[in-house]
Formats: sequence, structure tokens, C-alpha cells
Amino acid sequence: MAVHPLIVLGLAGLLLAGSGAARAADPYPTRPVHWIVPFPPGGATDVVARIMSQWLSDHLGQQVVIENRGGAGGNIATQSVINAAPDGYTVMLVPTSSAINTTLYESLPYNFLKDIAPVAGLARSPNVMEVSLSVPAKTVAEFIAYAKANPRKINMASPGIGTSVHLSGELFMLMTGVQLTHVPYRGGAPALTDLMGGQVQVMFDVLPGSLAHIQAGQGRALAVTTGTRADALPEVPTVADTVPGYEASTWFGFGAPKGTPPEIIAKLNQVINAGLADPTIKARLAEVGSAPMPLSPAAFGALVAAETEKWAKVVKASGARVE
Repeated sequence: MAVHPLIVLGLAGLLLAGSGAARAADPYPTRPVHWIVPFPPGGATDVVARIMSQWLSDHLGQQVVIENRGGAGGNIATQSVINAAPDGYTVMLVPTSSAINTTLYESLPYNFLKDIAPVAGLARSPNVMEVSLSVPAKTVAEFIAYAKANPRKINMASPGIGTSVHLSGELFMLMTGVQLTHVPYRGGAPALTDLMGGQVQVMFDVLPGSLAHIQAGQGRALAVTTGTRADALPEVPTVADTVPGYEASTWFGFGAPKGTPPEIIAKLNQVINAGLADPTIKARLAEVGSAPMPLSPAAFGALVAAETEKWAKVVKASGARVE
């Protein structure tokens, strides 16, 4: 039995329409993803992002492009992500300062806990109390004595007001009674340059940013800020060995604009956590003094909320504010 030509044409049209619909429903992502990093290139935040970006590109099937947007303690970058379409193509590296800024700034045009959707954890690392080679102190106790003999004459560098590096120093001052002069920079790299040059004397830097300089003998590590010693610097004691109860760490995570579809968040979380379990990624993070921090979206959101509460107390007690 012959089939009418019009029926054949109609069937062909349906097949073409079906293939077009299939293309329209192609799984995310179908184009490059822009990953906003809220600090300049070269600092610890950027180091961690670049360790993960190639893995993400390879396993998402689209290029993950890092865009460094420094300024205002990360608030400029955060606002740009909040304003972006919630489609998974603009995402954010979330640093500890995102939790700190909630209290540090009297008024922000957004509510971080509500306006950024948590996606995944990335890594956690200790900060390292590092001094310029011009400082005579070789231990935390010697530094405390040196600082008390020279109140406000010792400059403490940080990548910016409200960063975990800054607040780790403020916590140290609160718990020891020393008086240091805070010198904020626009990023970790320029702060480290001046520390090594002796223009500033101490920095509670994120370990990934300083590890290579310490290993090269360009700076002196007095202690790490976590409750236990760091695998990357096993011979370096903790601040808590001298200042009981002191603890601070830096963490990094992954966020997206509020309203990003849950299936996109789930896919990103799956790919990120797979990367954090990969031996090569784990080894590269260990090389810079960081440990993987695989978390579900809900668990990462809970971490940000808990850290927001913790650092609010330090900000208020220290009187730290944006100048």
C-alpha cells in the first residue's frame, strides 16, 4: 500500500521538530561557565580556584572561565553574581570573608545567606602566622613580648579589611592584648610582597598563599592558626600551643545566584565533589596546604551560617570596621 507524499512530509517534519526540541533540552552546560573569584590573581583564593577550574572544565564539557573581580572585600564580585541570571552560567567562589562581611559592613545591598545559593564546599586550610625576616621573634611567645614592647609599631598586613587573614589577626590581638597596626592591601600577593620586603612585619596569611615563600626561606612561620598542626608544615606549632583556645581557618566554597535550578546545583555539586575525591586534585591541594572540603549544598549553607555567627563576635569585640 502506497503512503501519501503529504504523510511522509508530515512525519519528516515531526522528526525534525523532535530533534530541535532535543537540542533545546540539551543538558547543562551548553556554553562556557563564568566563575567569579572575588580577589585579584595570585592570592590564595585564586590558587584554589585554578586547581579546580580545569577539572570542572573537563567534566562539565564546557570551559569554566575564572574572572577575578577584586574590591570592597569581595562585595563587588558578590553583587555581580547576585545580579546575574540564575541559570548556572555565572557562579562564585565563596571565601570566608563572605561570612565576615555580613557584620563588618553596616549596610549591604544584599543578604548573603538569602541571595547566594550554596552549591558545594571546596577546601579548608589553616592560616599561618608569618613574620618578616627582619623581626627578631622566632616563636609566638617571643613575638607577643616583642609586640608588647613596641605597641602599634608593628604593621600587620592583610589582603583587605574583613578577610579571614585580617580577622585572624584581630582575634590574636583580642586574646593576647598586643596592639598591632593593621595595613590592608588589595589582595594577598601585594601584601606578601611587602611582608617579604620588610615594609610590614606580620601576616596571618592563608597557607596556600604563603607556603612557597616560607619553604623558600623568604618569610618565617611562627605558627598555624588551626587547633592541630598542618601536614604541609609539620614542624610549625599552633598558635593555640601558646594562646590556649585560639582557632581560625580559611575555607572556600561554591555559590550561585538565588533561584538557580536545583538540578543545576545538584550537577555542579556532583562534579565538584568528584574532583575533591580525585587523588590528583587532593595532592595539588595538599601541596598548597589545603584539604578538600566536600559538602552537600545544605551542609555548605550550614557552614556559612555558623561562620557568619562566629566571626560576628570577633568583628564586634575588635571594633573592626571598613574605613
